[in-house]
Amino acid sequence: MTAQEKAQALTSVAADTPADEILKIVTRDGGVIVKNFLTKDQIDRFNSDIEPPMNALCPGSTHENEIVAAFHGHNTKRLTNLVTHSATFRSEIIDHPLVHEISDLVFLEESGTYWMTTAQVIEIGPNSESQFLHRDLENWFPFIGMGPKGPEVTINFLVALTDFTEENGATRVIPGSNHWSDFEDRGTPEQTIPAVMSAGDVLLISGKTAHGGGANQTSDFYRRGVAFTFNAGFLTGEEAYPFLVDKELAKTLSPRVQRILGFRSQYPTGSPGLWQVDYADLGDYLNL
Repeated sequence: MTAQEKAQALTSVAADTPADEILKIVTRDGGVIVKNFLTKDQIDRFNSDIEPPMNALCPGSTHENEIVAAFHGHNTKRLTNLVTHSATFRSEIIDHPLVHEISDLVFLEESGTYWMTTAQVIEIGPNSESQFLHRDLENWFPFIGMGPKGPEVTINFLVALTDFTEENGATRVIPGSNHWSDFEDRGTPEQTIPAVMSAGDVLLISGKTAHGGGANQTSDFYRRGVAFTFNAGFLTGEEAYPFLVDKELAKTLSPRVQRILGFRSQYPTGSPGLWQVDYADLGDYLNL
């Protein structure tokens, strides 16, 4: 790691730091750690919500592509459809005021609206290799070629549900990689730093930032976190929530959460509306 990269090690801020100040750090460094984003009570309740499906889930990937399977992790559990599994997640975590203060600042002016790309509990088991480095915007290929001058099309909130240490697989980040001219260059492991966090802290990273899950070098510790990402409203996310989340459950959610799950229409900047029914809002059609 160069002296410049060491100087750009991730900054940590308090949870009451104004959203615009948090984003200035993300724009500069590619990521920031927000301390005490969740309380111990919220973590305990969320872990209680997801324990049954996590226990039923086998580690590893069933994907037929070997590269994708390696990316998912051979001793890693990834639990999705968290909106269905956890009341704490759907009512408190993805509707957290800071999440939307930040997301509004990132997306509203340039993109108009945003919705959720994916949300998953990621539990890296003992003796796991590190994940290969990537940028989250790689989901949408054209933005790789745009490089740092392209719009911010996705942001990632990664919440530590256990302590994250270098030994147990803390996410590794390359500070400043959001400014590299060539986004096909994902960097090398030697350029990364671990995002060391206490349970309840959140790592917020730009979709332009190179990062990856770290190697869990312990013999008995399961590093657990929950990652949820948002993307601009004119892009399609990974998870098709209206086909996963029961409509009656969706009716109990706030309008903001309904929108980020795709139960309401999207209104990107310059567009009369997307994801509509007879040019009317999907939420009206669903009687939300």
